[in-house]
Amino acid sequence: LAALLYDMNEGKSIHSIPLEDPVEFVHPHKKATFNQRELGIDYASLSSGLRAALRQAPKVILVGEMRDRETVEIGLSAAETGHLVMSTLHTVDAGQNINRIVGMFSQEEEQQIRIRLADTIRWIICQRLLPKVGGGRVALLEIMSSNMRVKDTIINGESEGKTYYEIITNGDAYGMWTFDQHIMKLYQDGLITEETALAYASRKAVVGRGIDTLKSAKGEKTTDIDELGMDDEYGANIKK
Repeated sequence: LAALLYDMNEGKSIHSIPLEDPVEFVHPHKKATFNQRELGIDYASLSSGLRAALRQAPKVILVGEMRDRETVEIGLSAAETGHLVMSTLHTVDAGQNINRIVGMFSQEEEQQIRIRLADTIRWIICQRLLPKVGGGRVALLEIMSSNMRVKDTIINGESEGKTYYEIITNGDAYGMWTFDQHIMKLYQDGLITEETALAYASRKAVVGRGIDTLKSAKGEKTTDIDELGMDDEYGANIKK
């Protein structure tokens, strides 16, 4: 998130208020104006800090983490009134971000929250750090943007044949890709090993077949993937 704000600072005359715990990067004033706030010093809670930030006419608001229902509610309201709101959640993939937010609200509120999320979400970017060949780490990304299929799935939930994973897999024209697609790119570029690729795969069978295809093209021995299957968690939220 700091990198996104840094990029905006290089070329956009905006007012940005980052709410952080703690402040990890101090943004110099270039094109943009920053009023950085730290939890425990400038505000008592993320929700109260977010309320105060809205009174200062920001264009961009960064919330370090959406930790509770109240913060999510205020963040949604800010997005609905034209503010760019950026934040983080701890989840396993892009689709689980939606499920995590919906799960913060009661069943009676679920449909309205789904509609609001479909109207306001623009991008979900997930990141993992993988062991890199030769030492160090390399970023693994999953990206989901907003299109009609994504909006419909947010509103109506996932169903058989229409999961976030499948939508992202087929959404390259919209700048989307899954963790598994990026894993294959990193493996093909020689940045990660086969063992790392399979260990971090969302669907090991998919990545295993992709690795086999690359190996076959090189005339190498392929992997035995008979026992590889889809992780159970990926079917947990699918409506039959």
